[in-house]
Amino acid sequence: MIKKPQFTSGDVEVLGREILYKRFFRVERISLRHKLFRGGWSQEIGREIFLRGSAVAVVVYDPVHDLIGMIEQFRIGAMDESNGPWCYEVVAGMVEEGETPEAVARRELLEEANIVPYYMEFICDFLSSPGGSDEKLFLFCGLSDLSQAGGVHGLPDENEDIRLHCFAAEEVFAELLNGRFNNAAALICLQWLQMNRERLQKAHRTQ
Repeated sequence: MIKKPQFTSGDVEVLGREILYKRFFRVERISLRHKLFRGGWSQEIGREIFLRGSAVAVVVYDPVHDLIGMIEQFRIGAMDESNGPWCYEVVAGMVEEGETPEAVARRELLEEANIVPYYMEFICDFLSSPGGSDEKLFLFCGLSDLSQAGGVHGLPDENEDIRLHCFAAEEVFAELLNGRFNNAAALICLQWLQMNRERLQKAHRTQ
């Protein structure tokens, strides 16, 4: 059995915080010390952290037609990628104050793909890069009829230009690990779907 970690947040002493940058996101420098495995406390440590908050990502699947919906959009962080800065992704968005992750998932499906799912299933949550960011992602699978889905979507006032593609599941899984889907949320969602595809087909094939 995998035990819980020995220490908790109560074993960290925050000595100070300094805001280095604050606009849509925030960067802080935190001075702290924490308990050590060998006993006692660490010396004072300085760490910068990118405060991004929580987000959701949702993979869209049609179990009747065995189709997967993937969106394509420009991403500044992928400018130097060999395939260019237009990425195939799952639908995603930030959690605003007072929103639940599932409510955000449903809102983003409508905004980015014009899809209203008939079933939603929670996959997992994870920290995207805990060494330097507090971002936590909540992953979902949304089921929908994709036989007529497609087109360009997104909010013009947010400069979103998002194309929805519907691919055969086998085609997606055949290229899963060759760099075509080069972000963690998409890879985790698609690997989960690969493992749960048959179960979803059996449970929802008559939708």
